[in-house]
Amino acid sequence: MKKKLITAGVDEVGRGCLAGPVVSAAVILKEGVNLDLLKDSKKISFKKRIEISDHIKSHSFYAIGVASVDEILELNILQASLLSMKRAIKNLTVKPDLTLIDGNFAPIGLKNFKTIINGDEKIKVISAASVIAKVHRDQLMIKLAKKFSNYAWENNFGYGTKAHFEGLKKFGVTSHHRKSFKPIHKILSN
Repeated sequence: MKKKLITAGVDEVGRGCLAGPVVSAAVILKEGVNLDLLKDSKKISFKKRIEISDHIKSHSFYAIGVASVDEILELNILQASLLSMKRAIKNLTVKPDLTLIDGNFAPIGLKNFKTIINGDEKIKVISAASVIAKVHRDQLMIKLAKKFSNYAWENNFGYGTKAHFEGLKKFGVTSHHRKSFKPIHKILSN
């Protein structure tokens, strides 16, 4: 009998944010996961995403990888995203035979992988990674919003919304802002 291929899905969230880290998840689904629940995290409501994330976690092996704001500044956002993916994959307790990655870039040194553009919409195991990463990062930003309440991070999770820009204009830049990103850089150079 042929051994079943262990496949991991990997996705990152937070690349386009003005604040906070970039977060990746690596997921290997187990039997019993409800595949109908798995879709691109951007197409699921906040509340539903949390429920689905809990369901995925109880029916998978998963790991999180994070790249900090300082690492984003030092490396650039693409390299920091790849670093967070590499960390998520490395943190998996079960090692995959094949790794499916959302997008068209993969961390250097990875073996047996395939990059898939819009993979979070097409491949269930990548959708699962997208949901776990999004929920993890959102909860991180909600926690940060308690200390930094002027930027509406509990609603925008660090993305450049009107409320976030108003906070930046009024209260300036925090240590959690990505200083190399154009809108933040502009504020700092004025």
